[in-house]
Amino acid sequence: MSTEVIIAETAFHPSRRWPRYRLDLPVRVIADKRGKTSIVQARGNELNEGGLAIFAGTELHEGEEIAVEFTPPYSGTPIRVRCTVRDRKGYMYGLEFLTSTIEDHESVEQIRFVLRGLGSPIK
Repeated sequence: MSTEVIIAETAFHPSRRWPRYRLDLPVRVIADKRGKTSIVQARGNELNEGGLAIFAGTELHEGEEIAVEFTPPYSGTPIRVRCTVRDRKGYMYGLEFLTSTIEDHESVEQIRFVLRGLGSPIK
């Protein structure tokens, strides 16, 4: 006789550190693999102060460090930010912004400024 464990699903979702904003914008993924730089076009679909969700037709691996570049809505200035790939489902990637240098902090501060103008976050 075997025991079956059933976990009840609830409507509870863990709270996030930052509110997420849904958007659809072109993103360039810049990856340095074995001394060769590759640039891949992607789509960003969720953004917050800590990271970005993208769809990219390329192989990225959890823990890999890359850069992404995008031009936020209502801004003509592109932002380039270093990221770490935190999770993956197919070609959907969750990226976390890195903040280990002054330049990283400046890029993330630009993103915070953009987010203030985007309106209401995803509930």
